[in-house]
Amino acid sequence: MPESTEAPAPRPAAPRLDDTAPDVVAARLAAVVSRLLRKLRTESSASLLTPSQRSVLARLDGDGPATTAALARAEYVRPQSMRLTLAALEGQHLVERAPDPADGRKSLVSVTEAGRATLAGVRAAKHDWLTEALAAEMDEGERRTVAAAVTLLDRLVER
Repeated sequence: MPESTEAPAPRPAAPRLDDTAPDVVAARLAAVVSRLLRKLRTESSASLLTPSQRSVLARLDGDGPATTAALARAEYVRPQSMRLTLAALEGQHLVERAPDPADGRKSLVSVTEAGRATLAGVRAAKHDWLTEALAAEMDEGERRTVAAAVTLLDRLVER
């Protein structure tokens, strides 16, 4: 049977979604933020820290010393998992333990100067990549639009 040379019948146009509908914007925003975060993590992977290790290090840097149990609760992991993460960070001399002055049976974990330096390097790698990407991929008008969006997103997060 010879092949038909007729063009296939056109498909009916899909209904156009309102690009500004809250559910559409929410889905698109969540997807792009997720991709941006993954990209930023890959750009800062030279530190050889896992995402969990980076998260714990950043938490200790921002919130100050904490017990293993408190860190596990804050990071939504089991204490056993947190002990493994902390052991890896201790092995790299990025965190240290000291007795808890309020309860000598416990110890507090804190970030070391080497940990702060490593964290600063991770943050700098992310910032440098994003700065270069904005400069290379967007003109001044587009960067103004992104700046305005950042202001709006900041307001949304503070809600």
